[in-house]
Amino acid sequence: MSARKSRSKVSHERWLVSYADFITLLFAFFVVLYAFSKEDQKKQAEVAVAIDSAFKSMGIFNTLQSRQKDSTTRQEVIESSLTSALDPTGEEIRSLAKVKGDFDHMRRQLQETLSDQIVRGTISVEMGRDGLVISLREAGFFDSGSATPHPEAIQTLRTIVKSISPTPYDVRVEGHTDNVPVHNEEFDSNWELSSARATRIARLFLGLHGVPPERLSAAGYAEFHPIASNDTEAGRAENRRVDLVVMPRTSLELSVAHPAQPAKNWHRISEN
Repeated sequence: MSARKSRSKVSHERWLVSYADFITLLFAFFVVLYAFSKEDQKKQAEVAVAIDSAFKSMGIFNTLQSRQKDSTTRQEVIESSLTSALDPTGEEIRSLAKVKGDFDHMRRQLQETLSDQIVRGTISVEMGRDGLVISLREAGFFDSGSATPHPEAIQTLRTIVKSISPTPYDVRVEGHTDNVPVHNEEFDSNWELSSARATRIARLFLGLHGVPPERLSAAGYAEFHPIASNDTEAGRAENRRVDLVVMPRTSLELSVAHPAQPAKNWHRISEN
């Protein structure tokens, strides 16, 4: 009699063990799913913020936030930005394809026509964060401390204008110096020297009638936008320059013509 009671008791309790194991496994399964979902959300947020930061470093979405004044969170702005940039209309896609083709053509053409100057190191053609950068080194275009271009600069500018003028893009002429102070009869600071050089080159562009005035601008940056170290003579020579920056007119064009790159991490055509 006691043996039958013992077997009956064991038989009634065994299902509880299996049930408890099943519940434990089920609980662990849902915990793992929950953990994965949280990790995915974290990764999505990190990707969105990374893309937002990269595009903003290029100025792509500078105007987008002004259109989102009613947004309550940064995430909403990021999502709206990504939707606008990653889901263009058919017309925008055709426009972007034309922009990319134009810039590729300009790059190849300038690489070929300016090959002698590129080899000598007096000109470099680079893709920067704002557009195609044609950099005129001081050694090939100006005397030290002077804003008067060498006479042979006219022919070089004529060659550059020939590539740029068929396109509708803006051109910003930027004057840059090294960090060595300048003080002569004409200029009291690097600000004045860099601005004067940019203005002189812009006036030559206008004289060649290749770029309309409304597409042209000039600015002086002194020593505050170096592309090389000012600790060496070679670096300072690179920093003494006038940059011709050919720029797409819209941020959406810029995002396709110039993929996101860190500032100053430029791809040099002359080295290809």
